[in-house]
Amino acid sequence: MVYLGVGEDRRLISNDMYFYDINRCNYFAEQVSKRYGNYRYRDFLDPRDRVTSYCKPIYTNPEALGIEVYE
Repeated sequence: MVYLGVGEDRRLISNDMYFYDINRCNYFAEQVSKRYGNYRYRDFLDPRDRVTSYCKPIYTNPEALGIEVYE
């Protein structure tokens, strides 16, 4: 799940990425938020541009739902 912004400006950007492995998911979550997810730049970065991303483990059947699952 990827969120952009904080507080009232926070909005869900993506919740439709599926991974076979939680470690791979965590890798991509880290990469997505690496630059603007770090709040040490809070004085220079508009809060609406801050990124938060994390993995939410769920069980799904990709064949039945017709979704792409990343490796």
